[in-house]
Amino acid sequence: MISVIIPTFNRAGFLSRSILSVVQQTLSPAELIIVDDGSTDNTEQVVHDISSNSPVSIVYQYQQNSGAAAARNTGIRSSRHEHIAFLDSDDWWLPGKLEQQYQAMECQPHYLISHTREIWYRNGKRVNQKKKHDPPHGDIFEASLRMCMVGMSTVMAKRTCFSTVGFFDEQLPCCEDYDLWLRMSCQIPFLRIDAPLLCKDGGRNDQLSFIHRMGMDTFRIQSLCNLLESSRLSVEQRLHAITELQRKCTIYGNGCVKHGRQQEGQRYLELPEKYLLNGAQ
Repeated sequence: MISVIIPTFNRAGFLSRSILSVVQQTLSPAELIIVDDGSTDNTEQVVHDISSNSPVSIVYQYQQNSGAAAARNTGIRSSRHEHIAFLDSDDWWLPGKLEQQYQAMECQPHYLISHTREIWYRNGKRVNQKKKHDPPHGDIFEASLRMCMVGMSTVMAKRTCFSTVGFFDEQLPCCEDYDLWLRMSCQIPFLRIDAPLLCKDGGRNDQLSFIHRMGMDTFRIQSLCNLLESSRLSVEQRLHAITELQRKCTIYGNGCVKHGRQQEGQRYLELPEKYLLNGAQ
């Protein structure tokens, strides 16, 4: 039994493609929850038009604009089933995505979360991924420190994952997926389904990665600080996290100094020191 969650905000022009990719799965989910995060376009009408003839139960929820993290959390809290799958409203799944992923997790029940490979498009044209974007398997914590290695729309997770590590951090306007996968991967192994089952369309200026492109490293730095201040990490994991924090702060801090933001730059350059002093604790 699978719950699918699609958060959306003013994506009426893309949403029907995403919804139909769920409805047309070879293994139908028990429910599709669409969380409308304060859209001002005709999102509700798009959902209504499809749901009136859908074999899958579609639940539409509207909330005041609160960000992607809050929208996904609303969907998680509203969901009723053990397996939860996420799909962004401008991405779409290949027809066998849920079936392959669900069966793989049923055959290997010690995995509580899984992700798949992706097919990338930019401006409608397929693009090749670099080696550094190759999704990891098993203990992915160290590999996930530098960048987000888990595609949001590829994930299927059992409900217990969220009761163990918590939900998406609603204080982060971007990189909330990077943050959650770090919190999960320091405790939970990830199963990689070694097939491209998601199509991802990028390169648009309405995407969060574009809107927050100038400050994304600050969100990742905040995530690492939050993680280091928690009690989740082993000694080895903590040392890896401090090393990455130092790298990120050096790059961002030097960039600030170069562009005349001396005070901000110095603050980031000095930030890792308190964690370095307690690196083995």
